Amino acid sequence: MEMQFTPYILMNGRAKEAIEYYREVLDAEVKFQQTFGEGPADEAKNFKEEEQDLIAHAVLNFGGASLMIADMIPEVPFQSGSQISICITVGDAQTAERLYDKLREQGEVKLELQNVYFSPAYAIVTDPFGVTFQIFAARG
Repeated sequence: MEMQFTPYILMNGRAKEAIEYYREVLDAEVKFQQTFGEGPADEAKNFKEEEQDLIAHAVLNFGGASLMIADMIPEVPFQSGSQISICITVGDAQTAERLYDKLREQGEVKLELQNVYFSPAYAIVTDPFGVTFQIFAARG
């Protein structure tokens, strides 16, 4: 089972500022950036006007590595120290489901495995050691 592990930083409304900082400091290239308002219309309508410009997802590349950054979903409370997680990208929904089932056995599910507009299988689980994993199945 092939998996890619990428650090994922969740910000409290300051993702755009962080992206600019990492572009300058790490000479990073922004490979992808999308705000909540730029998502599918049926998803974007769920966010308040002042939340539309928050970063839903961004990918920065530098020195052969990648870093993902986003603003916290507004209804999820921000807690300092919990903003870094690891995104595990897998090739299909079945692999994501197997990984999700294993992690949730002893972990705490933060977001149930579900089909979302950006992934056929996406979940967030914190393991027994306090490490939070985002499970992400790439779209075919």
